[in-house]
Amino acid sequence: MSKRVIVIASGETERLALPQLVGHLREQGVVVEDVRIPPRNRGLDVEMAAKLIKSVWYENLAAPPDKFVVVVDVDRADPDKALEAMRSQLPARVPEIEADVLYAYAQAHLEAWYFADVENLRNWIGRAPGHVDTSMPDEIDNPKLHLQHLLGRVYTARVSAEIAGALDAATIAQRSPSFRAFVAAVLNGSADAPPAGTGSRRL
Repeated sequence: MSKRVIVIASGETERLALPQLVGHLREQGVVVEDVRIPPRNRGLDVEMAAKLIKSVWYENLAAPPDKFVVVVDVDRADPDKALEAMRSQLPARVPEIEADVLYAYAQAHLEAWYFADVENLRNWIGRAPGHVDTSMPDEIDNPKLHLQHLLGRVYTARVSAEIAGALDAATIAQRSPSFRAFVAAVLNGSADAPPAGTGSRRL
């Protein structure tokens, strides 16, 4: 029986792209059933994360998910500091949730992960990624803006999902510690995951 995971994320790009990036985990018995995001472009803070988790939980009381993974865009801040509020405050706000809640992060923006698989990204775009150090994708400054410039057209969440579907998750995981940590959180932890990237607590 598959382990059912719900991801809590910040926006429409994540909602459409993240399932594409972890679709391969079905082979390991893990399914990301949904990605929930704040309504009306609101920010993802502790209060909003708690509301989203509770909403999913009570909608699915007959067959609740096995796990929630909260993904935070740390925007180049220190991951531990950026995740501190979630880790320290969220469990107390969802005491009735009988599922694991884990935490992961995108070091800059989700788009940094795309540059980790530079070959497939180049093939999809039809041009080289320019002067970007793709060996350290998590360190790329403003990867979303750089991707927009490379595309030469409007960058939407749907376009992001199309790109994500063309990439190889294993290659991304090799080059991006933050993506590797996200995958580890979805899988329920890994010794290879950076300690700042995941955290868990049985509620």
